[in-house]
Amino acid sequence: MFNQTDEKLISKAIAGNKSAWLKLVKRYEKLVYNYALRMVSNQDDAMDLMQDTFLSVFRSLNTFRGESSFKSWMLKIAHYRCIEFYRRRKKTVDLDAVPEAFNEAGENCPELSVVSQQQGEDLVGAMSQLPVNQRAVIEMKFFQFLTFEDIAKQLGISTNTVKSRLYAGLGKMKQVLEVANVN
Repeated sequence: MFNQTDEKLISKAIAGNKSAWLKLVKRYEKLVYNYALRMVSNQDDAMDLMQDTFLSVFRSLNTFRGESSFKSWMLKIAHYRCIEFYRRRKKTVDLDAVPEAFNEAGENCPELSVVSQQQGEDLVGAMSQLPVNQRAVIEMKFFQFLTFEDIAKQLGISTNTVKSRLYAGLGKMKQVLEVANVN
């Protein structure tokens, strides 16, 4: 009935307790999936990346030192999996492949729902055109609500580099969205 801390679940999972590992997965699967979805803009690829992330986390669980939160450590692994995904793929995502997972607002009003969905698709489409390093910073800042310092720590870069990537990415997104709204 009481939620166990990540640290307790980790130590139990390392000791071979499958139930503890499944609780960790259940606790973080939506977070990792949504992170991957925002990074790759494809539901199937996001699911694959989530599975790859959890496999990597499971294999490396005994190396987790607790210097950062488990959540941060796991999202860093998810980030690296996304980078590997793009290195393997080396092409941009087609705008027609934008997922339909952004229809949350305005469920009671069909007109508002259509507008909201289109805006979400436009944002995801604009993000998909960014370089991975800019997309990661924007995702962490606006979807995970991390500070510049936390993003810098997670990515292993300076806070000035984080700010530079954020503002450059936002500028590119603005240009893409302005062009899309003209057409």
